[in-house]
Amino acid sequence: MSADHPIAALSRLALGTGLFALAACGGSSKMDAMTQVGPNPPLPEQNQYLVPPMHVAPVDQWKDGAMPVVAPGLKIAPLATGFSHPRSLYVLPDGDVLVVESSGPPAPVNRPKELIMGFVQMFAGAGAKGAQRITLLRDTDGDGKPDVRTTFIDHLNSPFGVALVGGDLYVANTDAIVRFPYTTGQTTITAPGTELTALPGGPIDHHWTKSLAAGPDGTKLYVGIGSNSNITENGIGAELGRADIWEVDRASGAHRIFASGLRNPNGLSWEPHTKQLWAVVNERDELGPNLVPDYMTSVKDGAFYGWPYSYWGQHVDPRVMPRRPDLVAKAILPDYSLSSHVAPLGMTFYESANLPARYRGGAFVGEHGSWDRNPLNGYKVVYIPFAGGKPAGKTQDVVTGFVGTNGKAHGRPVGLAVDKAGALLIADDLGDTVWRVTGG
Repeated sequence: MSADHPIAALSRLALGTGLFALAACGGSSKMDAMTQVGPNPPLPEQNQYLVPPMHVAPVDQWKDGAMPVVAPGLKIAPLATGFSHPRSLYVLPDGDVLVVESSGPPAPVNRPKELIMGFVQMFAGAGAKGAQRITLLRDTDGDGKPDVRTTFIDHLNSPFGVALVGGDLYVANTDAIVRFPYTTGQTTITAPGTELTALPGGPIDHHWTKSLAAGPDGTKLYVGIGSNSNITENGIGAELGRADIWEVDRASGAHRIFASGLRNPNGLSWEPHTKQLWAVVNERDELGPNLVPDYMTSVKDGAFYGWPYSYWGQHVDPRVMPRRPDLVAKAILPDYSLSSHVAPLGMTFYESANLPARYRGGAFVGEHGSWDRNPLNGYKVVYIPFAGGKPAGKTQDVVTGFVGTNGKAHGRPVGLAVDKAGALLIADDLGDTVWRVTGG
């Protein structure tokens, strides 16, 4: 490694305090990640670190027509390229595809650990700046390639979630849900948005993405609000209204906490048969390469899922003080472990007929990928079969190859959507591409 390499510079800084040696050890795992996939994952002993172990995939974006690898019976091609950090996707009823290009607001650095982690995440491409806009793609001739591309809404504030109810288009900025008037077929919105309800934002905004879904009858919105820390390092006051899923009344903007104790809930989606809300959740770090498993779960009204006091039910996190045994006793188990540190950020249920029948009725999950586990985990799109409204089997790799054989990351999957033709769309925020997966 050359002396002017950014990680080399970081190494010199960390060695001066003895931190880098701690960061470099303890993150290696001999456990097969698939053993933690399912409803009852094995949970090893906890480790604790002064600085978390880091294993980062350096950036090597797609070149010379390279693409992700798909499972047999599938094809993949870029729907569109040249985006600026595409994070989430939304398909309008007329088939237009909305691509949310976004990045988080700058965060204050309060501790040496945050400086080191910010540096490493920049090295891995996580610090790339998004355009803070929504781009519209339209395929007018049905050939699977958009021939219209416009800036749909511009000058947003770290947008992520989108939901349409009637003529109201809602965008979840990092600090507010904003409503815009929408007419079917329009290619740009210039009318100013109206704030429906404020959301927890800065000055610290650790998990800035706000996933959004409209309720089945359209009267309520559901928004996922991640924690402001790993395990309350910024103080419990910074977590007010966070690590929750809110239910927001569309008419008044009033909200209530629908479910709590979810460290970073994303991919809010309704299971089509049971009409049950589901989410994927990024769990806490710095307890070891195989703790704590990220998960997908049905979201029960009034339920508490453990964060920060416990994980996977009543497994107490000893780092959190003061302890809350009363809340730990109430913590319920998630439905399904995705294994540790896969960082799921997108989910969609699939009911269409474009893809092979084996993918019908279950859920696709976009795993953004680990930064603190060796070997790497995630960096792929997986499918989880469902039966009777519940997961029924192991995850199946659907789209892989985001990390090359050289260990460098070409892309990282985030948001998922299903287009009007039944193809699976994937937002790749490192490769600045939206991929389209169809049946072979």
